[in-house]
Amino acid sequence: MKKILLTISLLSIIPVVNSCKDAYDIQQAGEFSESATFKTTADMQLFLNETYDKVNGVGEIEFTGLLTDETSLGSQNGGQNNGIYRFIINPTTAAEGSSLASMWLSHYQSINYANRLIRGAQSIVPTSSADQAKYNSILAQARAIRAFCHFQLLSYFATDLKNDNAVGVILQTTVPEDVTESKPRNTVGEVFAQINTDLNYAETNLGTPATGSISKWKFISVDMINALRARMNAYRGKYTEAELYADKVINTSGLALSAATPIPTGVVGSTTWNSQYYSSSTTNPYRRMLADLEQGEVIFALDRSVGKATIGNIYYFNQTNLTGGPYMEMGRSLFNILNSSSGDIRRRAYVDPTSKVDANYLTNPNYKLDDVLCIDKYPGKPSGAPLNNDLKVFRLSEMYLIKAEARVVANDLVGAATQVKKIRDARNYIAPVALPVYANNQAAWRDILLERRVELAFEGHRYLDIKRLGTLAGVQVDRDVRDTENMPEKTMAPSDYRFTLPIPFEEVNANLSIQQNPGY
Repeated sequence: MKKILLTISLLSIIPVVNSCKDAYDIQQAGEFSESATFKTTADMQLFLNETYDKVNGVGEIEFTGLLTDETSLGSQNGGQNNGIYRFIINPTTAAEGSSLASMWLSHYQSINYANRLIRGAQSIVPTSSADQAKYNSILAQARAIRAFCHFQLLSYFATDLKNDNAVGVILQTTVPEDVTESKPRNTVGEVFAQINTDLNYAETNLGTPATGSISKWKFISVDMINALRARMNAYRGKYTEAELYADKVINTSGLALSAATPIPTGVVGSTTWNSQYYSSSTTNPYRRMLADLEQGEVIFALDRSVGKATIGNIYYFNQTNLTGGPYMEMGRSLFNILNSSSGDIRRRAYVDPTSKVDANYLTNPNYKLDDVLCIDKYPGKPSGAPLNNDLKVFRLSEMYLIKAEARVVANDLVGAATQVKKIRDARNYIAPVALPVYANNQAAWRDILLERRVELAFEGHRYLDIKRLGTLAGVQVDRDVRDTENMPEKTMAPSDYRFTLPIPFEEVNANLSIQQNPGY
């Protein structure tokens, strides 16, 4: 906890923590006192805007791609990510600066921002009923952010989300005063109890958030709260509650699955077709949603406009195409699934048209240079931000997939297949697909996990999905043989201890009260 405290005890307004030195340099030029920062609800709103900017999901997306079967080492890779890609995970791997450490530290930084806002609000007296509503809404959003960040930490660092007595993470609901304090991890049940308390408060007090010029789906909403509840309960194996909240989002959000049509006229994949489909004026709803040209089915996204943190740089050096330095590419096994699905728009949406696709890749000695699968799920923004895209935290398709899981648990295999078919129909530009037929529960879990692998690719789900559902489905990390050449380990089973991450070395080294996870 000392490491967290040293990081988050800094006043969380400008300047922010940029390095380990900053974390220890408590008195910095340009700091504002808390009494000067929080005087009106307008000040609260400014601080809330900064809090939103601090919430981050890039670490999860990057790490998940590296440790599963979503990515492979790219043609321009010069040693980047070699350790994690080879399943080398330990507390030192989680050294500060890596995607593992960034998950731990960035979420606690976001929690600290929320806690400072909540504490600072205590000195403010709203001036009218409208001001009171704004005050309440800001606090509701801060507590929802705190809940989300605690849940993200639990998902990756807790040993067993289904066991309330299992070791969880450090529950932090106050601003730390003593940076030398050592603090142990709370139980899973204790952290979830606080998450539920925060979400209940947020739902009751949210009202209508002030969004300014930023799109409304980039702020906390009741739909986002219910989507979080649906995911959280699915992860905990509480499928009655998970389906209840998924249904609420599906039935009351007003959203529909982004369609695969219309598509440009002409031959799919031709130069003329590509120039229309991949342009900023594309009329394809699914592409427009991914490229941040419209909301589509997005329930909640983190705004990443020009000047904010990038996402494309976890795959490319410069820009998201063949000449942009792809040092991480799409895993060949994932591409094979996409390429074998006739009419699936995701084959086009996820793969940049400049990619080099070698049909004979299995026998090509120059495979890495001749088969270059450029990831395009984050194509950049048309406004001069080639590596920037909003992070889609919750989409409607995930709610249907959670319903499918719930139907399997209820032994309703036809119901599960129906939910999967809804997504596949929406993603097909030729015709509706056949209803899947599952011989047994394992077959249903396997197909749901397959659909989650495709639909939620590069969004930070695959690692947790294999951990949650891999044993039920009989599935483990599934890389193509060409992507595992010269690797001593070819795969990782869902029972492997590395499906729970280690507490970063800096945290363990500074916090004598914290318990490391098994296996590390």
